[in-house]
Amino acid sequence: MALKNVIGMDHAVVVVKDLDKAAGNWKRLGFTVSPRGTHSAKMGSGNATIMLDPDYIELLGVLAETEHNAPTRAFLARRGEGIERIAFTAVDSTAGAEEIRARGYEPVGPVDFERPVTMPDGRLSAARFRIFLWPIAEAPGGLRIFACQHKTRETVWIPELMQHANGAKHLEQVLVVSPEHAKDAAHLARMIDREVKAEPDGAVAVLSGSDRADFVFLTKDQLGRRYPEVPLAGLPERGGAALVIATSDLAAAEKALGSAGVRSGDAVCVVPAAANGTLLAFVRA
Repeated sequence: MALKNVIGMDHAVVVVKDLDKAAGNWKRLGFTVSPRGTHSAKMGSGNATIMLDPDYIELLGVLAETEHNAPTRAFLARRGEGIERIAFTAVDSTAGAEEIRARGYEPVGPVDFERPVTMPDGRLSAARFRIFLWPIAEAPGGLRIFACQHKTRETVWIPELMQHANGAKHLEQVLVVSPEHAKDAAHLARMIDREVKAEPDGAVAVLSGSDRADFVFLTKDQLGRRYPEVPLAGLPERGGAALVIATSDLAAAEKALGSAGVRSGDAVCVVPAAANGTLLAFVRA
């Protein structure tokens, strides 16, 4: 039975070395990027968000070394920039943590935190969250997962931040490469109590829930066959590799991407080197 308090993919976390440079980089790709947010001293991190509907992309940078961000720093040292983890939307993080405990996974948290937000009218507000994590050792395809309860959605999904020159609307898929893609897909499916679905090319999808983006686990060769015109240099042999993004206007996406855009079949792509270690594939919504 599916988890009652975890209802689908919430956002993808792309870890970057220099948060301000990364924000400028994604702006050049036609995204509207939020001003930098600063987390607590304990977390030692900051972020910039790319708000979609009903999900988003988070650019995350380490601002000060702390015990809390040690796994993120280890990821950067081992792999470099890229998709480090995926958040699910939690209806109730406290109840959600108990749900996964009942399934044999000892949760980390729930933990409450917040970051200040300057609203479009100049008012200072805050974005408040309650999160819990699956055990860090449980990382299917090398991808960490956690659940996020948004206490103040109005300070995160700000309408002015949801309009993008490239027409980006929502995440369709997160692509995870793995030499043992079927095994890793089954691992994730157990963790979130969801079903798997075979893809025509041998990849395996895990449905994240409701109307949210799905995970697709595939080998690096299979990824290359999906996007034959896109160099895959910089992507790991195992880990989060790509975000498939639905756009309202593929021509607008191609125009906004400019020289960074690469046509590959029905998609307009951005090579990993141009998007902080993440292959982006824009497809028609």
